[in-house]
Amino acid sequence: MTRVLDAIHAALKIVLGVLVGGLLIPVSMQVLSRFTGLIPRYIWTEEIARFCFVWMIMVGAIIAVRDGSHFDLDLLPTSDSPKTEAAKRILVNLLMLVVALVFVWYGWKLVEFGWFQTSEIAALPMNWIYGAWPLAGVLFTVFILEKLVRDTSILMARAQ
Repeated sequence: MTRVLDAIHAALKIVLGVLVGGLLIPVSMQVLSRFTGLIPRYIWTEEIARFCFVWMIMVGAIIAVRDGSHFDLDLLPTSDSPKTEAAKRILVNLLMLVVALVFVWYGWKLVEFGWFQTSEIAALPMNWIYGAWPLAGVLFTVFILEKLVRDTSILMARAQ
């Protein structure tokens, strides 16, 4: 299962790179059209840049959950015991799981809300844009469950 999750994680990193590149194109076009007369002013660039930005944030957050590189606060004192540290990570991951499930639930409601809507300028289906939230919630859940399994095995291991 870890190999499948590693493959998903690697694919997400590629998608993130494509989204960053996709964001650079319309933003560069906006800058060039505003400050030079080299290209005409396109109105779709701002909308596409915004949508790329939304997806970039969500995909980046998914990657950060898997890497453990998301914003973190150390409120509890560190311990020399691996079991204590595993128990603390389990608590944090259970709280993150609640948030992930909120993303799934309300993200799906957002997709349903945007099902028959299109964006104003580019006429893109809004459910594609809103789909970032439930997808992020599902992948948050999968990666958090992976961490919970690992930390639970540490917690349940017998002292040697």
